[in-house]
Amino acid sequence: MKWLVLIHILSAIIGIGPTYAIHILLRKNQSVPELRSSFKTISILLLFPKILGTLAVLSGLALVLLYDSYGGFSQLWTLGSLILYVIIQVIVIAFFGRTSPRLEKWLADPVSQSLQILPAEQIKLQSKLMSYMNEASFFGIVLFIFMILKPIG
Repeated sequence: MKWLVLIHILSAIIGIGPTYAIHILLRKNQSVPELRSSFKTISILLLFPKILGTLAVLSGLALVLLYDSYGGFSQLWTLGSLILYVIIQVIVIAFFGRTSPRLEKWLADPVSQSLQILPAEQIKLQSKLMSYMNEASFFGIVLFIFMILKPIG
């Protein structure tokens, strides 16, 4: 059980942690070249939750299914954690994931290569992406609180 808990905790921290850097990478008042560079980094950072975030969920499910001390799915923290994870995935995959390609496509367009300042439409897209990340991060923090407080309560 200790190894499974270790895998679960490390995969959650290492898998989800890097996504908090996206807030810095999507900051306002970036030049077009800076934002283009940020998106290259974001695409790499998003590999962490895809791989290790999935491992965190699978190891968490294994803990709940294999060990009685985790209380099964009737525990509020377990059910709440799963619901929060689904909400985060919907925000990141359905909303962030569908909006970011529009800005990335514009950044790759040769017309944008000569610009230094984002036009209003792209600023709106960047703001929308940032609000999605803020929402996902908020729910992620609540999820971590559930995970930390579970053994106590």
